[in-house]
Amino acid sequence: MKNYVKFKPQSKNLFFPTLKQRVDDYFTTNNISKNANTGMVIKTIILLSGYILPFVYILIYNPIYIVSTILWTIMGLSMAGIGMSVMHDANHGAYSSSEWINKLLGNTLTLVGGSVDNWKVQHNLLHHTFTNVVHQDDDISDKFVLRFSPHTKVKWFHKYQYFYAFFFYGLQTLFWVLVKDFLQFKRYVIKGESKWITLTKLILSKIIYLFVILVLPVVFFDIPILHVATGFLVMHFFSGLILTVIFQLAHTVEGTTHPLPNEKNEIINDWAIHQMNTTVDFAPKNKLLSWYIGGLNFQVEHHLFTKICHIHYPEISKIVQQTAAEFDIPYLVNEKFSDALMAHVNALKRFGRE
Repeated sequence: MKNYVKFKPQSKNLFFPTLKQRVDDYFTTNNISKNANTGMVIKTIILLSGYILPFVYILIYNPIYIVSTILWTIMGLSMAGIGMSVMHDANHGAYSSSEWINKLLGNTLTLVGGSVDNWKVQHNLLHHTFTNVVHQDDDISDKFVLRFSPHTKVKWFHKYQYFYAFFFYGLQTLFWVLVKDFLQFKRYVIKGESKWITLTKLILSKIIYLFVILVLPVVFFDIPILHVATGFLVMHFFSGLILTVIFQLAHTVEGTTHPLPNEKNEIINDWAIHQMNTTVDFAPKNKLLSWYIGGLNFQVEHHLFTKICHIHYPEISKIVQQTAAEFDIPYLVNEKFSDALMAHVNALKRFGRE
């Protein structure tokens, strides 16, 4: 951590201590747990069933091509839902007060082909600490033909990225499963004995995932390879598109900032206020969207209170908005999903220019 930037406010700010106390009081006064409730458990069962049961149906009944593709699509939608609603909370330690339940449900990421170890470094540590800080937050690092920061080198094709970005978003989870985890392992894992244990776990998890999802249907259940290959790609395309768009709408949009550290590698700001400047809520009144994406439309609340299950974000948002207004701190929100999507497209256009 010694090479990373530090947040150094010019003066002590009481915004976050005040906000934290008010949020704690909300849970105490209402005698509510900060973790999952019955509704969250039901959602977990629905999403996991949407991923597992269509695959079981394909194995048992070997449906025709079009039906098979539809079932793989449902798996992709459920896969994205698991990532946003179940795995995400669990790996933040927010799903349950029980460590083993969080670990169990956090490993649903392994179930869909990802690495928990890498994800915790990239997301929990780097993204949540250094949100929108170039070369610190991996989420805004340049990716092949995509540019998400105003502080990296512009290439000629970036001016078209607002047009082609969404196709590449659809390839993200496929790239994640096949390549990204190994690249991250090389960057994140410290040399030592644990390095080889982590690498062994990573390789074995990939082998098991690819065997079950690709080899098992073809070799042991006589599913046509075309059905499986098409379904696998369709599943990952929809999952990658949904996941990437949802996460981009919180940070890579017009209105958020991308601060640079000074010569001492410091950002002169309070960490919590930095989160308010670099994060935006969207479609807060869309309950169906919020249910499916695990409250990630309340990203401001999530970034400030990662240990609280997302089912509580709508109520917490009222406290955050009120407290931010009292301290004259911006509370960024796009009221509609379409507004957030357009704000992202506009940001892509801006980042694509010199």
